[in-house]
Amino acid sequence: MSALHTPALQWLAAAVFALALVHSFSTRWFEHLAHSRPRHAGLWHLLGEVEVVFGLWATVLMGLCFGLIGQTATLEYLESRNFTEPLFVFAIMVIAGTRPVLALARQGVLRLTTLWPGSPMLAMYLLVLSLVPLLGSFITEPAAMTLGALLLRDSLFAQSVSKRLKYATLGVLFVNVSIGGTLTPFAAPPVLMVASAWQWDIAFMLQTFGGKAALAVTVNALGVTWLMRHELRKLVPTPSAAEAAVPWGVVTVHLLLLAGVVVFAHHPVVFIGLVLLFLGFATAYRRHQSPLILREALLVSFFLAGLVVLGGLQQWWLEPLLMSLSSDAVFWGATALTAITDNAALTYLGSLVPGLSDDFKVALVAGAVTGGGLTLIANAPNPAGAAILKHHFEDNTISPVKLLLAALPPTLVAAAAFRWL
Repeated sequence: MSALHTPALQWLAAAVFALALVHSFSTRWFEHLAHSRPRHAGLWHLLGEVEVVFGLWATVLMGLCFGLIGQTATLEYLESRNFTEPLFVFAIMVIAGTRPVLALARQGVLRLTTLWPGSPMLAMYLLVLSLVPLLGSFITEPAAMTLGALLLRDSLFAQSVSKRLKYATLGVLFVNVSIGGTLTPFAAPPVLMVASAWQWDIAFMLQTFGGKAALAVTVNALGVTWLMRHELRKLVPTPSAAEAAVPWGVVTVHLLLLAGVVVFAHHPVVFIGLVLLFLGFATAYRRHQSPLILREALLVSFFLAGLVVLGGLQQWWLEPLLMSLSSDAVFWGATALTAITDNAALTYLGSLVPGLSDDFKVALVAGAVTGGGLTLIANAPNPAGAAILKHHFEDNTISPVKLLLAALPPTLVAAAAFRWL
């Protein structure tokens, strides 16, 4: 037993993880302090960034470990962690969030919108919440979340809309992205964690998850569009004619680099090199770029890296809790548990246990993706969407309770699709 896996250190890690969870639900309070106590506003704003929470508490835990068990054991643990996913999310956000890629996506959505006989805003809203999440099965969920959030920010959130519409939109976006990436074995982090170990290929994913996920995504998008139809009809899509056209050569290079990052998603030595190449290219053609979302991408990566560090020390209680469930109960257990821990961590723990039945495996993954929209920490791409959209919410903060309530209806639709169809 390593020094980090002694009972005392395990309980310490669980306590720090619990503090991180409490902190993640308290960010609105810190933002309030930033306004009411301006002397230390910078510190309160920092503590109010949900993306900082897990990285901050992971740093606290590792600092305690340095003091309690020494440098060697702590560094051995850190170097045993796999930080590929945080790095990949950074890479995909930076490239997918660029003007050439977004202009192409927006152009495609607008062209489809012209086929809609009614309100163009209704059509755009429906397409962004249905087509973009399903597209995540091919360009990966982080890219789909980035594209969807940026398109919504520019077309919807930039206008004066109600809190009800904002939270309903965010809840459906998070849930649909979480389940919309299950048509392939490489796009959704919770699927990616188990696909190789359980030998799940594209044919299996399409047969087992694809149709159900597509149906749930469509129902959710149609449902929220219908519920919000009166407010949406009063809005008009933000015109894009003011932007100068991006040359096709520049767009092609962006798409090729984005495809390269996706293809080599498991090899940071390659995709980080592609990001550096992209940064050079973007600098050379700065006139065709909007400001890169480097800050948002770094914050989300820090968030995920913190989860990797803290989550790796929660296996001692999380795995027995998960494995104590029957095949029938594991779906609902995973759906609930993923609200308080990243869903990829749940499926990864499941992949470590030998002898699981096929029904158990499917139920575990289905539950993990179903609950992926309930909180900001439930699914890896959620902080990416939150970082892009949160500035349009009161105090620049997304309320965890309101997000949970908004995500419950689409979550129940997803649960019905995965369990009863």
